[in-house]
Amino acid sequence: MIRLGVNSVLFGGYDFATAAKYIAMAGYDGVEISAIKGMCEHLELDRWREQAADLKQIVADNGLEFLAMEEASLDEDRLILAFEAAAEIGIPVVNVGPGGKRDIEEDFQRQTDLLAKLSQQAEGYGVTLCCKAHVGACICDTPTTLRAMEKVTGAGTALAAFGVDMDPSHIHRAREDPAQALAAVLSGVKHIHIRDCLGAGPSPGAARDQACGRGDIDLMAYCQTMVEGGYDGPVCLEIIGVGELELPGVVTIAAESYGYLNACLKSLGAR
Repeated sequence: MIRLGVNSVLFGGYDFATAAKYIAMAGYDGVEISAIKGMCEHLELDRWREQAADLKQIVADNGLEFLAMEEASLDEDRLILAFEAAAEIGIPVVNVGPGGKRDIEEDFQRQTDLLAKLSQQAEGYGVTLCCKAHVGACICDTPTTLRAMEKVTGAGTALAAFGVDMDPSHIHRAREDPAQALAAVLSGVKHIHIRDCLGAGPSPGAARDQACGRGDIDLMAYCQTMVEGGYDGPVCLEIIGVGELELPGVVTIAAESYGYLNACLKSLGAR
């Protein structure tokens, strides 16, 4: 069964206990905890040992599981803390962005070298490091994702230690068809961030328009590609730009997206 979760960045204006409560009420299986410095730190990596027991208890009390963590940056010192925290708390995946700039070969080589090194370190903690294509970054579309997969896994990184985090909204904004792009890289996908996107970007649009089913992405086709390709990892809703949205609005986005995704996956026999 494909498991559905929410990146807690959606609840960035609220504490983690509130996030977990409403993520569970909306029907999700689990949570991707945000450790994004400067945006949302439900998990504060500099003091993760102080938080670990409380975070595990909150998740257990709400009948959820930890599906992933988003740290976002390729900061080696922070990622070592992320791997330590993930291993102790029971978080299987740590998600990052690639950094660098699009079409700058030096950036691509530097950042993929770093991904290879950090993936090998993640392996020692029993954690998978996942990276997604990101608008404007050195990995930004299907061709650069395929190049990164080949380079990182060819550098001695165990297949279990590195994966692609496939986000259809970034691929949509790269002017590709997300379902076709997913099929091309699915062999390396270990995590899926999901949201809709209204328009061609460069931003994903207002938070309400990122709710699954409200934008221009054919997410049913995307789900079909997942299922037909045998993907069985986590699928976590990631909504950004929430700003000062009040709690009822945040919960509405989470619940509406769950209903859409759950219906799609149920119709495909994956829930």
